[in-house]
This record gives sequence, structure tokens and C-alpha cells, in this order.
Amino acid sequence: MRNWPYTQGLHDLGNTVYAYLQPGGSWGWSNAGIIVDGEASLLVDTLYDLQLTRTMLTAMRRSLPAAAQIDMLVNTHANGDHCYGNQLVENAQIIASKRTAEEMQEVPPELMATLMQQAPFLGKIGAFAQRIYGPFDFENITLTPPTQTFEGQLDLRVGNKSVQLLEVGPAHSQGDTLVYVPADRVIFTGDILFMESHPIVWAGPVSNWIRACETILALDVATIVPGHGPITDKQGVANLKSYFTYLLDEVRLRYTAGMSASEAARDIPLDAYANWSDQERIAVNVASIYRELSGEQEALSTLSLFALMADYMDQTTS
Repeated sequence: MRNWPYTQGLHDLGNTVYAYLQPGGSWGWSNAGIIVDGEASLLVDTLYDLQLTRTMLTAMRRSLPAAAQIDMLVNTHANGDHCYGNQLVENAQIIASKRTAEEMQEVPPELMATLMQQAPFLGKIGAFAQRIYGPFDFENITLTPPTQTFEGQLDLRVGNKSVQLLEVGPAHSQGDTLVYVPADRVIFTGDILFMESHPIVWAGPVSNWIRACETILALDVATIVPGHGPITDKQGVANLKSYFTYLLDEVRLRYTAGMSASEAARDIPLDAYANWSDQERIAVNVASIYRELSGEQEALSTLSLFALMADYMDQTTS
């Protein structure tokens, strides 16, 4: 694998495919990308707020003439750090999976702005929200949804380049999509792949996420751009698959033993994953696996999941 630098900004992956990276990849600091051929271009994701997205688009337009008028924008999923900047990509066809389009309506930017305004009055949940979302500005964002949706797979052309959209959710979110450029052996994974940090299972089931990793591993890819963290190769995907396999096995033991989800999260040794950041997410991941094992269909509310993470932080750092 080429040793790609993990630095802020635009990275040339070869043959006019580019990644846009935002170190260090924690909450809200997502990656994006652009695929170019001739005068045609496809943007993969926008960023969490308008200023971050403006900075990214300026960098792309400065370096890539085709980025002056982006033809297509693909949102890999509904989380705001991958779609809240959509309004700045004017006149582009916005494409996402049908599930992603539906899920975008559930957490509009106005809701995030209200959460941050109320955070000082929400105790430890508010303090947690301020810590992870404080760097971002959710004001004046207009939710700009997809203009085209698909289910399963959608084949696109960017100039003469073939681009495949592969829906692999629900996993991280309800409608996760991979953006695959076969001729260049490049894939943008959205948040199906986190590098050097714990992933978070907002939707699940985890078994679907493991299958999504297997889908990537079966493709002819050499360069993999994760939703968060440094550029990687198939070993990075294999590492994340191993994380979920380990977690599933460890959680199943504790579920069978009658532990609560929060007890299990604190009891599971992090072992090989102890150096990964955002360890509080394991509380959400364990709760999601408990739901999968029990057959429970209704997911916990976002505030309940935040409370689980805040409690985990309190009890593991005290």
C-alpha cells in the first residue's frame, strides 16, 4: 500500500480521482472526494457545515477545472457531516439511496442547531454534545435532499469513467452507499469504514456491517477512502471486520450471561482496539448488538444513545 499522508485537504489518488481529508477523523471530521473525467465531475459527500464545505469546494475548484461546475453529488449516507453542505453544490444532480433520502429528514440541521443551543442545560448529555459538536456551525443550513434515489445498485458515468453506487445498509446508517470506481481500483466507503477510531452503529445490524466489509474485500480495489480517518487498503477493511467479529462474540457471551448492555460495554476488554479513538462509541455498538440478539425492532432514541456514551465516559474515566 502507498503511504498516503494524512493531512488536511485534497489528495490526488491518480487518474483524476481525489480524496479530501479532514484529520483527525473524530466526530464530524469526515472525508469526501471527487471523481473527474474531462469536463465531468462527481462529488462524493459534502461536509458538516457551510464554512467547511466552502473551503473544500474552493480547494477543488482551484486545482480542478471540472470542479467549477460539479455535475453530480452522491451522499453516501444521511449523517450531517456527509450532507449538510449540499446547498452549496448548485445545479448538481444529488443522488443517494432511497433509505438515505428518507433518513435525512430525521435529523435536519435545525435540530442540531437547537441541540447546541440547549446543550448547556442538558447536563452530561449536553456536555458530551458540546465536546463533540462544538467546533461546527449548524446555523443557516438548508437541508438539501437528493433529487434522484436508487435501491441496491446504480451505475453512473462520469465522462468515460464508470462509477458504481452499491447500497450496503442498513449498517452504520439506514442507507449506506459505497462509491466504486472500478477502472481506477478506488472506493469511497462513507462511514462503512472508520480508520483508527471506533465505528458507531446508529442503525445496524452489525451482521450487515460485517457483510458490507466482505463486499469491499471481494472487489478489485487498491485505494480505499474511509468516511473518517486516513486512506487505507483492504487490510484496513479486514481490521474493521475483525473488530465487529470480536465485538459480536464478546457481546453474545455477556448477553447470554444476563448482563445489561451498559455492563457488557464496560466489561469487554478493548485489547487490540485500545488505541482507537472515540471509545465511548462501544456503548452504542453493544446496545445495537443486544437489540439484534433479542430481536428488538425499535431503536433507542438519539438522546438515549448519547446518554449511554456519556455514562460510559463517566464510569471508565472516574
